[in-house]
Amino acid sequence: MKIENAKAQMRKGVLEYCILSILSNKDAYASDIIKILKDAKLIVVEGTLYPLLTRQKNSGLLSYRWEESKKGPPRKYYKLTKMGQEFLKNLDNSWIELTTSVQKIRNLRIENNTQNIEK
Repeated sequence: MKIENAKAQMRKGVLEYCILSILSNKDAYASDIIKILKDAKLIVVEGTLYPLLTRQKNSGLLSYRWEESKKGPPRKYYKLTKMGQEFLKNLDNSWIELTTSVQKIRNLRIENNTQNIEK
């Protein structure tokens, strides 16, 4: 397995969580979401983002509104719904549990590697 494929799969696994987290701060236009994800090194292209936004909207986690733009056509701004806020709280708890578990396993690996070096 190539490292780039593994890294891409890891990013995809957290992308939906990151989108909800971004929208928990304020309503956002898709380009704003992409910029934040790119700045965080979770590189995403519009072709990846829009299906996720649609899926989250269809699940009741997001809503949207159209807003006139001074620089072209109206823009679609996404907003976290009440259901989305509750879902994000649950994901926050799951994220803490997951990262704690992964860190325990990483620590075991590091500890074992250190013991092997000392032998």
